[in-house]
Amino acid sequence: MRRKITLLGSIAMVLVLISVLVVGAGAQAHWPPPPSRDIEPIVSTDWLEDNFGAEDLVILDVRSPDEYTAGHIPDSINVPIAFPVSAWTAMRGDIFYEVPPAEELFDTIGNAGITGDSLVVVVGRTCDLPGVPAAYSTADANRVAITLIYAGIRNVAVLDGGFDKWSAEGKATSTELVTPTAVTYTGKVNEAMFVSKAYVEKKIRRKWGASVILDGRDPEFYFGIGMEPFYTRAGHIPGATCLPAPYFWDATVDGAGATIYMTYKDTAVLKDMASGAVGKRMFSKAKEIIVYCGVGGYASTLWFVLHEVAGYKNVKIFDGSAQEWTADPDAPVVLYQWE
Repeated sequence: MRRKITLLGSIAMVLVLISVLVVGAGAQAHWPPPPSRDIEPIVSTDWLEDNFGAEDLVILDVRSPDEYTAGHIPDSINVPIAFPVSAWTAMRGDIFYEVPPAEELFDTIGNAGITGDSLVVVVGRTCDLPGVPAAYSTADANRVAITLIYAGIRNVAVLDGGFDKWSAEGKATSTELVTPTAVTYTGKVNEAMFVSKAYVEKKIRRKWGASVILDGRDPEFYFGIGMEPFYTRAGHIPGATCLPAPYFWDATVDGAGATIYMTYKDTAVLKDMASGAVGKRMFSKAKEIIVYCGVGGYASTLWFVLHEVAGYKNVKIFDGSAQEWTADPDAPVVLYQWE
């Protein structure tokens, strides 16, 4: 009898230790919890129209200068994002579309008149253009949003549908150029938000407590049926699950089938999609999630939805994504396999 009790006690002790280790790992693996928001991560065109003139509101138009000059939301400023390099993106050796150095990023933010107290609404393009699918453009606004969050700006939102929805609804536009009043921005970057190729390699070798790896590309690229021009080998990182960023959006199209603008699916649907990919396991909200794509645009969208909308606390971006991974001939890729 005593032996049976001792065995049960040992099993209970092991279970307690496992629980402590799992909780502790989840608690220590991520940067401090995000502070409370004063603005929702995705705001509607009606919300923005109703909140013109709000204290500390900055409307940040990230479309091209030509698009901005032709017409923009009144009082919005223009700091464009461009591929592969812009104020919001940089080169790291041969790898493009990377996060800029902190000092350069802080200068960009300060020159835009953005402070730590600002409520920043990022306005992008969400329509089809020749050679540029609407989904690529829609991801650009998310890239800027997550870069601002990385730099320490707490209240960042994206405008649902971007300028194209705003214009399609007949809301007020302006051609008056807005020059922001520059400030000195001093923040703190979240260095834990971006991870290296070596970090991902270490994670895919682990079995117990392995990270969730999500591939944000379209399924044909995940499975290796097709390839984008950004990388050199088809397939996906072993163990990665496909969660295509374009599936987060609904397209409004014209009579010819061209996308007029794209908008996010309902928040409840986004959370269900995230839960389906991550899994409904105990401590899943704290489990480490690594997102990647082709070059970092769709990965930014995954991070934004998972972290800011769905509330996962430990999401990281492999910014080099498929372009860096496939450049190494020794880095493994998987074809035609759902894992």
